[in-house]
Amino acid sequence: MTIEIKTTSVEPIRNTYSAIARRFGDKPATRYQEASFDIEAKTNFHYRPLWDPKRTLNDPSRTAIRMEDWYAVTDPRQFFYGAYVGNRAKMQEAAESNFAFCDKRNLLTRLPEETQHQILRLLVPLRHVELGANMNNSKIAGDAIATTVAQMHMFAATDRLGIGQYLSRIALLLDGSTGKALDESKTFWMDDELWQPMRKLVEDMLVIDDWFELSLVQNLLLDGLMYPLVYERMDAWLGEQGAEDVSLLTEFQRDWFKESQRWTNAMIKTVAGESDGNREQLQSWVTQWEPRAYEALKPIAQATTGLDALDETRAELSARLKKAGLESTGVQA
Repeated sequence: MTIEIKTTSVEPIRNTYSAIARRFGDKPATRYQEASFDIEAKTNFHYRPLWDPKRTLNDPSRTAIRMEDWYAVTDPRQFFYGAYVGNRAKMQEAAESNFAFCDKRNLLTRLPEETQHQILRLLVPLRHVELGANMNNSKIAGDAIATTVAQMHMFAATDRLGIGQYLSRIALLLDGSTGKALDESKTFWMDDELWQPMRKLVEDMLVIDDWFELSLVQNLLLDGLMYPLVYERMDAWLGEQGAEDVSLLTEFQRDWFKESQRWTNAMIKTVAGESDGNREQLQSWVTQWEPRAYEALKPIAQATTGLDALDETRAELSARLKKAGLESTGVQA
């Protein structure tokens, strides 16, 4: 007996969702496209926001930046929820392994008391900066229009909460999870003169109304100066004090910042290239806020690496701004 097997191909009626087909054509779309484009509501709102009745939901007037199409701003990482969670799971697994290694061998509690004090005074208080970054990016995600823009900031908000928790866990490793070290580091944040310029900057950022201005200040200017200073230059300085093991516990931050520069650079370059008006507005914000970010980090640099290290990070930020057609204020020590 002969059995003949035949196959039949079925042509799909359509290849993707209507909204995606209108933008990209009726062809198979990527998961990023299907999860990111033309999702937010634009018409038929039932009410105006009670907290801001002068504007509608997803109102483009919430920022001074004007874009013909906000979906021109996309994520070069192609992160949608599934891809983001998978990527972060791998990073978290590595971080958990490092924390377990340090905890099992008591690497931090072996450090001299003075070195432990330096960690609590100079590193752990940054968890409060991270909480501010979490709230700022959450606000941006709520006010931004295009889903491609909103989700980048929401992912960043989640990351910053996690980074704050990692910094808190460093304190818990030092005090045996009693919480005493967290209280001590909070006292530094509240009362130590070294932290007051940063504390004021964080509080002032919380009330910035324009969401794109807030993103520029938080995700480009402050982070662009702070992360290279703290997690590269100050990390090396701590190593010189005998605290090399701290590098294991801050590897997530270094990897995260390297990756986050991709979407912040792409966003600023796209927005600045849209029009001269956008570029002028961005430049005015850089001129206003970059010196403040520098001054907020100045006492930390003076207490650790020296101002030359902070100027090096400013030079790196200047190069990033230049690629977007913007100029650094050129603050020097």
